[in-house]
Amino acid sequence: MVASASRPARSRVRLTTEIAEIAPETTTIRCLDWDRDRFDIEFSLENGTTYNSFLIKGEKVALVDTSHAKFQELYLDALNELIDPKEIDYLIISHTEPDHSGLVRDVLALNPEITVIGAKVAIQFLEGLVHQSFKSKIVKSGDRLDLGNGHELEFVSAPNLHWPDTIFTYDHKTQTLFTCDAFGMHFCDDHTYDEDLEILEAEFRLYYDCLMAPNARSVLGAIKRISELPEFTTIATGHGPLLRYNIAELVGRYKDWSQSQAKATTTVGLFYVSGYGYGDRIAQAIAAGITKTGVAVEMMDLRVAEPQDVRELVELSSAVVLGMAPQVGEIAENAQAALGTILAAANSKQNFGLFEVGGGNDEAVYPIRNQFREIGLTEKFEPIKIEVEPTEAIYQLCEESGTDLGQWLTRDRTVKQMKALDTELDKALGRISGGLYIITAKKGDISSAMLASWVAQASSEPLGVSIAVAKDRAIESFLHVGDRFVLNALEEGKYQTLMKHFLKRFAPGADRFADVANYPATNGSPILADALAYMECEVVSRMECSDHWIVYSTVTAGRVAKADSLTAVHHRKVGNHY
Repeated sequence: MVASASRPARSRVRLTTEIAEIAPETTTIRCLDWDRDRFDIEFSLENGTTYNSFLIKGEKVALVDTSHAKFQELYLDALNELIDPKEIDYLIISHTEPDHSGLVRDVLALNPEITVIGAKVAIQFLEGLVHQSFKSKIVKSGDRLDLGNGHELEFVSAPNLHWPDTIFTYDHKTQTLFTCDAFGMHFCDDHTYDEDLEILEAEFRLYYDCLMAPNARSVLGAIKRISELPEFTTIATGHGPLLRYNIAELVGRYKDWSQSQAKATTTVGLFYVSGYGYGDRIAQAIAAGITKTGVAVEMMDLRVAEPQDVRELVELSSAVVLGMAPQVGEIAENAQAALGTILAAANSKQNFGLFEVGGGNDEAVYPIRNQFREIGLTEKFEPIKIEVEPTEAIYQLCEESGTDLGQWLTRDRTVKQMKALDTELDKALGRISGGLYIITAKKGDISSAMLASWVAQASSEPLGVSIAVAKDRAIESFLHVGDRFVLNALEEGKYQTLMKHFLKRFAPGADRFADVANYPATNGSPILADALAYMECEVVSRMECSDHWIVYSTVTAGRVAKADSLTAVHHRKVGNHY
């Protein structure tokens, strides 16, 4: 059975629900958010997203997760269509992030006798969210719940995917694994399942990179635990299509990506406070920037951090990044204890960075900064201050700060790699010449730019170009499928000023276009006034090549300023760096 409902036409945002049976006595309520264009760390969404909830009917009934608060009316209508809420016995909380638990209070209002099931941390968090008493049952890996009629649910602890309270739920009767955020993606369309992998894989990878890569070791731990379960034929994700046709392939990709990340020889310990201010989103943005450089990140929530775990992570890390906790309250007490452990375990060979979370009652940044300096740690980016609700520019600043930190930590390794190639081979590679170009891009109120020489025409019908972009370049986050940018060609003999400007190291969040004459293209990206020619481009696909992405884009418009001039050519002496 598939049913659909939509909001009245007066709504400016298209929200719909889909009800579909996915297994015997198992139904999903998928809340489709067609027009959402930003999520979590403010990475852009090209295809909206979904919030997936599930109803399992045995002799007893379990509801797995709810939905985002924006779907209150639509979700509760769909739930009432399926069952009288008073018949629901259990509400399983995969984790308490508001996009999945936003309607828990509403469900409890309809049936106060429901028993809420979750990890110990989830129950603690939920008590602070719903502000009312409720029946609860704490579960951990291996615990089971028998709903009758063969529906025996087994729980699997999966902390930090991507909140500390995450659990998976496996139904032994239907071989369905409910995973909430893990293995999901932000993709909204009419298909319940992952039939067409080709149109999904770019979003699947982006979702992993932004939300899961900073917790690669936790991902590997979760994969190991679910590998001990019997076969699962469906992965019921919390976002995007459910997985049925490509399970082995997509779980395998998670494993490969996480193993590669976990092998990193350098680690950053990132301590933050989820559920307070914008702490989790700021932390995620910084973590995403760090992982772009090949540095591993371990995130730890100060609300629930155990002293031994804090100490071990600090001792493992080359750098510590800390988000400010509230000054008063229960969270503050635990956070202050964790901070004491961090300061005691830190040493003078480490680096650090600090950020506010915008909770309105943050611990002051500068006294903590002074304490780290007194121990001898080196600060690698200026404290990130949150004085208003974070904008796109703030999240970009956070990501660039993380990337800057990662680049500093890998500087010696990068130099070593540059010297590693055989001399003759290195010289031979250097004879591959290329033009000189500036890539410029703008999304909303934020912009970026990069000097590029690995550029080539890649197709004639349609007109297309390929550009190799290093994974740790700030502009990489502006060059995902569907993004638009301008390729500015520099003029032979007159490129030095622009080249020098865009080659310099910009501080995180700095304006790349300060004192550079430019004007907007039709796609909104800057055209450099002193460029020889420009081409307006749209990203069609990306291919991963070790430390670079090959970005293929179609060319939609262009113009040459001087018909008799030539593009500047870049000749290198060596081939293993620019």
